[in-house]
Formats: sequence, C-alpha cells, structure tokens
Amino acid sequence: MGICASSEKLEQVHESDESIVYVKDEQGGSGKGLGGGARKVASLFSQRGKKGPNQDSVILCQGFGMEDGVFCGVFDGHGRNGQFISKLVRDYLPFLILSHRNALFLSSAAADDDDAAFSDDAAAASTDSSGNTSPSPTTLDEWRSALTSAFAAMDGELKLQPNLDCSFSGTTAVCAIKQGKDLIVANLGDSRAVLATMSESGYLKAIQLTSDHKPSLAAEAARIKNAGGRVFGLKDEPGVMRVWLPGENSPGLAMARSIGDFRLKRHGVVSTPEVTARRVDADGVSVDLFIVLASDGVWDVMSNEEVVSIVCATPRKQHASKAVVEAAVQRWKTKFPTSRVDDCSAVCLFLHDQSWSSAAASAAAAAQKARGSR
Repeated sequence: MGICASSEKLEQVHESDESIVYVKDEQGGSGKGLGGGARKVASLFSQRGKKGPNQDSVILCQGFGMEDGVFCGVFDGHGRNGQFISKLVRDYLPFLILSHRNALFLSSAAADDDDAAFSDDAAAASTDSSGNTSPSPTTLDEWRSALTSAFAAMDGELKLQPNLDCSFSGTTAVCAIKQGKDLIVANLGDSRAVLATMSESGYLKAIQLTSDHKPSLAAEAARIKNAGGRVFGLKDEPGVMRVWLPGENSPGLAMARSIGDFRLKRHGVVSTPEVTARRVDADGVSVDLFIVLASDGVWDVMSNEEVVSIVCATPRKQHASKAVVEAAVQRWKTKFPTSRVDDCSAVCLFLHDQSWSSAAASAAAAAQKARGSR
C-alpha cells in the first residue's frame, strides 16, 4: 500500500499527550513518521483535550493504490473504549478499503473484457450545475461501493476483537483519497472535510465537502425514529440532539452515523459513509490548494473559512495542522470557558507542491489559456 504514517505518541520522547506526524518541509528536512523519500504531501496533528485520553487518531498513506495515490483520515472515538476503537479503525480501514476497491477493479476489468462495446462516455468526467468536474459515474460508483463495503467490514472486524466492548463505544471517520486528479471523500459522523480553492484573482474560498451527520438533520432523525430510536436534547443543552434507545435514557449519542455503537445499530445508527468526489483543478479558472480533515473538536469552535485562512497564513506547510489545532484549543477556552476542551485533530492534504502565491498565478494562467481556447 506504500508508506503509511499514523499518529505517533510523543510522550515516549517528550512526555507529551500530543500526537504528530510531519512530512518534509519546504527546505527538504525530514519529518517525523515518514521515510527520507517522503514528499510535501500532508501535515497531521492531534492534541488531547481535557476530557481524558485522546480518543482521536489520524493517518496518512502514500502510494495508496497507485504510485501517486494518497489516503488520509481522521477518526474521533467516543464512549468508554473510544480511544481503542479509533486506533483500530485507523490501522485496519485503509487496508479494507484498498482490498474492496481492488476486488471491484478486477471484477470490472473482467466485465470490460467481455464487453467489447465499452462506452467512452461512461468513463468521461462529468460537470455539475456549479461547474465542478467530478470523476466518471463509473469511477464514483465503484469507490462508493468499495467504501461502503469496507466500512461495513470494519464494523465486522470490531465485533471480532476480544475484550473490546463496542456496545456504546465507537468512532467517526472522515477520509480523503487522491489518485491522479480524482479526489474521493468518505464521511461518517460529525467530523468534516473542507476544500480550499484559489481563484485567478487570488480569492480564497472554503468549500465544505461533507455533511455533519448530526441527529438534528431531518433525514438522519427520520431514519433513527423509523427504526425505533429516539432523538431529543437534554434540558441543559436543548440545542444538542442526541440518539437514545427506545426504552432507556442512554446512551445519548451526539451523531447519527458511526463505526461501532452496536446497541444502536438496530435503531437507525448506521455505518454507511457519505461518498463524494471531484476532479481536482478541472474548471480552468481556479486552483484547488488543499483539503482539511478535522474532528468536531475543531469545527465546533472554528468556521470553514477560519480554518482555511489559518492554513494559508502558516508560513511552512509542515506546521499547518498544528496551527489549526492550537487555534481551536484557544477558541475553546474563550468561547466555552466553563467547558472542558475537546480533543482536536486535523489533517491538511496539499494538492500542489507550491506556494499559495504561485498557485494563484497558476490559476490565472489556466484561466487565460481557457479563455484563449474558446
């Protein structure tokens, strides 16, 4: 599968509760967790909050499925065994995804051999009403099928783990896969993926690529209620909808989808990810700069635009995820001074090995070229 780097406990070296992985910086210095051949691909950082052990985990895999393929993910555990579950999912899920994707690829290749009239139109990229270009419907369907199967298989793996009670413990998962110009994002729970793009004039835009699977969403609540579950908020936090068992005031899960949480699986909490895709740099008038994956500890206190701005304002890419997490921690202290700071984790996946100013110049050149070809 290539080089994999996951969250690495620095307490072994620095007696810290932080977890961090860096890639090579702009000057070519080696980063933690990756070999000397690593490129400036991503920055990962996770910091324990004030609620107990750090239940977040992060990962980066290079060479995922192809030479320039990349997989990255953020997993936010919850419940008594959340910290163990998030790490198991971090370690197992990338292999399960690749295994299921390869099986589908082989099956599709066999079908293509039998069908000499394979349509080029089916393989072409498509453009939606907002001008975003996506991978072909066939490619997206194959990834959606592989990811859905892999997430279900991950649930099955948890059930096989001895001495690990996942009845009321689980994890969210937000993952990004980049292969060539195809970017596939899978989300389960209330973590989030946000894309940063820059126009030809240098205007920075944050595009949210995922939905937060909260029980407050009408579709999520309807599914849970139809399966016998209950959705309501507590008196002291009426704005926070939670999932409850039919006849018990437990567990009060604050998300509608997760891996694990087996007691709630029969009552509408599902492990089916929401899968989206886009073609990076396909519109000719802007440049997709990077994607940020982060746990809800970040998004609960920071807007999409704030996070994207922080990454762009960080002089060296290797420090980008740490800058996001540290800003979120400080915001927790000012926005919720009486609350305990949540675990905060972020992954910044860079789509271009260049500075933001040169990215804007590239966008302008691409736009000019596009206009000239019309």
